[in-house]
Amino acid sequence: MAAASWYHRDISRVVAEELLAKAGRDGCFLVRDSESVSGAYALCLLFQRHVHTYRILPDDEGLLSVQTIQGIQAKCFRTLPDLIGAYQQPNNGLVTPLLYPVHRPRQAADEDSDGEDGRGSGHVASTVPAGGAGVGAWLSTPIASRTHISQQLHQRLQEQVHSSPASDFMGFMAEYLNHHLQLDLEALRHGHPQLRHLSTALVTACRALHRRIDFTLAGLETLARVFDPPMSPRSPAREQGLLTSDPDLELLLNKISTVNHLLSSLEKKVLKSLQETVSRHNLALPSVAAAPPPAAKPLAVQSFEVKVGKSQRVTLTVDVESGTVAITKRGSGSPEETIPQDKILQLIKYQSVQSKVRLVYDREPQRSLSRDFIFPSARKREAFCQLLQLMKIQHSNLDEPDLISVYVGTWNMGSTPPPRSIASWLTSRGLGRTQDETTACIPHDIYVIGTQENSLGDREWVEFLRASLKTLMAIDYRVVALQCLWSIKIVVLVKPEHERRISHVHTSSVKTGIANTLGNKGAVGVSFLFNGTSLGFVNCHLASGSEKTHRRNQNYSDILRSLVLGDKRLSAFDLTLRFTHLFWFGDLNYRLDMDVQDILAHITKKEFETLLAVDQLNLEREKNKVFLRFSEGDISFPPTYRYERGSRDSYMWQKFKPTGMRINVPSWCDRILWKSHPETHVVCNSYGCTDDIVTSDHSPVFATFEVGVTSQFVPKKAPGSGPEPLACIEWESIEVIVKTASRTKCYIEFHSYCLEEAQRSGENTSQSCDIPGFLKLGWSAKHLPVLNPILPDLEYLGDQHLLLSIKGVESCESFGECCIAMRSMIGSMAQQFETFLFHRGEETGSMRGWMKVRVPKDRRSTRERLYEWISFEEEDAKPAADTPTCPKPPLQPLRSRPRSLPEPAASYTNPAYFIFEGVP
Repeated sequence: MAAASWYHRDISRVVAEELLAKAGRDGCFLVRDSESVSGAYALCLLFQRHVHTYRILPDDEGLLSVQTIQGIQAKCFRTLPDLIGAYQQPNNGLVTPLLYPVHRPRQAADEDSDGEDGRGSGHVASTVPAGGAGVGAWLSTPIASRTHISQQLHQRLQEQVHSSPASDFMGFMAEYLNHHLQLDLEALRHGHPQLRHLSTALVTACRALHRRIDFTLAGLETLARVFDPPMSPRSPAREQGLLTSDPDLELLLNKISTVNHLLSSLEKKVLKSLQETVSRHNLALPSVAAAPPPAAKPLAVQSFEVKVGKSQRVTLTVDVESGTVAITKRGSGSPEETIPQDKILQLIKYQSVQSKVRLVYDREPQRSLSRDFIFPSARKREAFCQLLQLMKIQHSNLDEPDLISVYVGTWNMGSTPPPRSIASWLTSRGLGRTQDETTACIPHDIYVIGTQENSLGDREWVEFLRASLKTLMAIDYRVVALQCLWSIKIVVLVKPEHERRISHVHTSSVKTGIANTLGNKGAVGVSFLFNGTSLGFVNCHLASGSEKTHRRNQNYSDILRSLVLGDKRLSAFDLTLRFTHLFWFGDLNYRLDMDVQDILAHITKKEFETLLAVDQLNLEREKNKVFLRFSEGDISFPPTYRYERGSRDSYMWQKFKPTGMRINVPSWCDRILWKSHPETHVVCNSYGCTDDIVTSDHSPVFATFEVGVTSQFVPKKAPGSGPEPLACIEWESIEVIVKTASRTKCYIEFHSYCLEEAQRSGENTSQSCDIPGFLKLGWSAKHLPVLNPILPDLEYLGDQHLLLSIKGVESCESFGECCIAMRSMIGSMAQQFETFLFHRGEETGSMRGWMKVRVPKDRRSTRERLYEWISFEEEDAKPAADTPTCPKPPLQPLRSRPRSLPEPAASYTNPAYFIFEGVP
């Protein structure tokens, strides 16, 4: 039986509906994996222009049945093909019999077009699970087809031989593919999954490895015994393992494990032995024993020459350690005025003049004074503001921080060891928006380093980074997490004083290489809580080649769907909604769509805006294909790929391969983006690349962020004897438009850390589908739950967010998710909100409604966050008449666009993305 083409594996609901809409005939159907129940499936069936979705659930014995309308007895089947065959008959409880299977689109061979890693693979056929088994249908293919499979695999092996040094090993594998693969296939078909012939081939191919490991292992054990005389001799089993003439794979793995253990423990063993020797013989080692731990470097006093008024010049002197700002007129020997940090009320940055700032401070009791200063450059102004921010933090009496600094770096190392010093990368110096020299060596609270094509060992790389930071900052940073996938690595380091604030650390990885089984491309991720703020970091290496834009988009989608990070209770939500702040970076590999000579000409003239208009990542973001609602800093540095190694003077855009010359146009492959919950604080202070690290054909890229964080809230009012007043979240109405051809009833799930458990609404009270492809749903107040947060305090609730998911009543699958900030909703009057819905990286609709968050009168006190004393103001802006109890940031536009792209004309292609205007 041929492989069933109607089984589409893990495609999304949206993609399934698009395929059925293209087919267009009543009775068209396909099967995909269920998004709501692991191990279950979804049968999608088109009838009268609407898609009906039925769940196919396995029972305890693995038998499959369809959930259909009431009154129809469920039938059980052992395999999906049997089930589908039965429901091709009428009167089985479906709206129409299954008539026309919709085939899965065939994909082009996934070949790595610029030769940066392994060569490509042909299309891997979709396989049909048989009652939970994953290989049944493929193994049912005729012998002739299996012979063709063997030939295909052998051809791929031949393509690898010319580029692989392991020619002998390839010979053993060629023998297996030509003569023994079919025997293993036949055995597997009859229920014997041991792959005996593959095991024999691997044992034969690894004989030389056995001998080399025996040699190395004997030497390591000899060295270990030198420093540990009582060590017991090798066991008889070990001796037998060394002398056996027919080693097996399990023994080889045991030997490798032993080598790994010896190498990792030998350094500690030698150190302990030497320390005992020193102690036993009273040997003095002053150069080691007398070395104190390095103390954190005190910040030097910094001075800034600024202009006041039209012509007067003064010097601003910032002393972070003493907590003062001094103003000195030119030519004067003593300060005109010295302002303590606790007297500084506000710092206002002008947006119209990027180098101008206003300082508001207390001069006398009940009187404040403001003065404007113009710096030589915007970078100097930012350095001054950062120093004042740091001064406020150091001298605050808070037990927990409101604000932390996060460094994110990404570098494709080109399979070459790094230079001795990577100081420019770790201190954000080079090209683009870089740190001023006055703030470059201020240590960040968190360092997140992502690398690709990193040939160093995991431990070696981590220790290299820690040593580099210790040299630069005199701080012994702690390792929060290390996650690796082949040569893709992510390391998270944190200041020692923050180590106790880190919890719920999760790591994950996803392969997106050939057929999504190789880790030469893919992603690694880390997530954790910093006190009460969830942070996520993803480092990825996407498919290469100028023409592989669609493949890169698919890589992004696969990573988004498959990375297992964050709170497990939020696993049903889009990955980008699970964290207060999510940072995504790496070698994204998007290229420039322009002739190489034109690109070089624009780079020479530093005409980056012209190039950014043809940047594939910007173009795909503009089409809402990838990184929906993410932000990226302004790019003011040249493309970071593909340089001539050893220099940054020229790009090596020609690459010679056996198949001919390949052109790799200079491009911004290496990027850093982020996405945060609404009404949270995150500011990108730098975004650039180095110009002095030349070991790779990529330049390292860096970005630094000022990130607002929350801590475990402690109510200021002690609980009394009577019942505690409750805050409540009330809904007046919710309207939703989703992109779907379904007519199912839906409900809403409400999740938040401020709720004891998730809540759900009743079914929607209104529904219409007058516009083809879109479903409009409505809920009245009666069918929406009143939510009671666990704490009623305004200060606590102002930092909370609600996550909402629209789910089908029958399928329990999500039609879209969104995030709502509670800060703007606090008050006695209902406030309107509107937002977009997302699911698996796609924009699936929109939501709007009216809600309010009511807070008891005696719980309305709050405080200003440390990051709220810095604000932005236009030149002609006037101060507000009054200040709200809970400060509300300005509303952001609904759609985030790459800043380098021009604003589009006033038109749209998808009415669901433009909320409810014109929709009946």
